[in-house]
Amino acid sequence: MQESLSKTGVLAKGDLAESPGVPSEERMKKGPVVYIECMEEIPCNPCEFICPHGAISVGKQIIDLPVLDEEKCDGCGLCIPICPGLAIFLVDKSYSEQEALVAFPYELLPLPEVGMTVYGVDREGKAGCKASVVKVLNPKKFDRTPVIYLAVPKEFALDVRNFKFIEKEE
Repeated sequence: MQESLSKTGVLAKGDLAESPGVPSEERMKKGPVVYIECMEEIPCNPCEFICPHGAISVGKQIIDLPVLDEEKCDGCGLCIPICPGLAIFLVDKSYSEQEALVAFPYELLPLPEVGMTVYGVDREGKAGCKASVVKVLNPKKFDRTPVIYLAVPKEFALDVRNFKFIEKEE
């Protein structure tokens, strides 16, 4: 497990196959659900306490990986900005016929604006597709960790984890 993570510092799809925080393909097609990419056994559990539906549990050992009960998760996203490891995302493959909705924490400035076209990038920062900014949430309760929602082509829903601004041509 985690061979690519230990060598490169970047999660690979094979690493995620073993994660108890990854929802099933069927669940992602039903509507928004969190996608937990936490693979480090460290003392951490704010996601467990912030979830109003009890959909995330860490258990008695605070170093256990978070477990997602996908049927309890309604995709509210409160766990996204609370995660100190920035390891919780949201995926909604029911968003439209061609696109999925992906949400992630974003701690940089400037923030994108709703309606912008950006490049969706993968875990290594490589651009994979053009995406549309659908929503930018930055309420005070998120403690300076905005959550960005992108509409991406469905085939990129499990890859896009951030974005890059598209440089304007001069």
